[in-house]
Amino acid sequence: MSPSPERYGVIGNPIAHSKSPDIHAEFARQTAQHMVYERILAPVDAFAASVHGLIVQGFKGANVTVPFKLDAHALATTLTERAQAAGAVNTLKFDGDRIIGDNTDGVGLVTDIVVNAGVALRGRRVLLLGAGGAARGVILPILAESPERLVIANRTVSKAEELVVQFTANGKVSASNFGALHEPFDVVINATSASLSADLPPVAVEVFGAGSLAYDMMYGKEPTVFMQFASRHGASVRDGLGMLVEQAAESFMLWRGVRPATASVFAALRSRL
Repeated sequence: MSPSPERYGVIGNPIAHSKSPDIHAEFARQTAQHMVYERILAPVDAFAASVHGLIVQGFKGANVTVPFKLDAHALATTLTERAQAAGAVNTLKFDGDRIIGDNTDGVGLVTDIVVNAGVALRGRRVLLLGAGGAARGVILPILAESPERLVIANRTVSKAEELVVQFTANGKVSASNFGALHEPFDVVINATSASLSADLPPVAVEVFGAGSLAYDMMYGKEPTVFMQFASRHGASVRDGLGMLVEQAAESFMLWRGVRPATASVFAALRSRL
């Protein structure tokens, strides 16, 4: 009698929309891993109890999505360097008495830009729009690529300045408000939530150039307003679907010790949007 498959899942509220089970099912099939991956709806006020319930049931790990990434950071007994830097956790690994918290969002973004889009960050001028959780989660992996400089822009510049203080030892990073930007950048990353409401960060057209990549962490069937705006002003554009797939691959690697190929999974997801 063969052993039961090892269990993983994604925990959030809401959770029915999550594409993670489809992604990880394909990763497991591709790499011949004996595992299952489920959607887990947790009450908004009972995240810790829900996670401990998973551990009792024998789960080996879980991805964490909204609104629980800060709760997961607080719950983890061990944090990776990138989870500490991000101040949020999107991947949990259960190892005996330890709950290991990691954040794979930043490496997912960088892999999608550098490997999939073929755009180097090393020696480049990078502009990060926003200073919230999404932005904070990707700063350390971006700086690890040794850009010429990273500018963090935000409507409230003091929030960007707080991030500069945190990450100044990791690379050349500075803060700005949106209105002060009037020069081209090689890579412009939208980490604001503006695209959720079909809105646009208030940046000048000068930040985009003919050789720029404009990257929106959001994704959808159609290009976001940010992508349309950047495209009209000469930039090439990319949405965050690849980031979603690549951060999942990094989580899978953490759990299973094998890195899945992502191109076919990305193509399948794109075709179903």
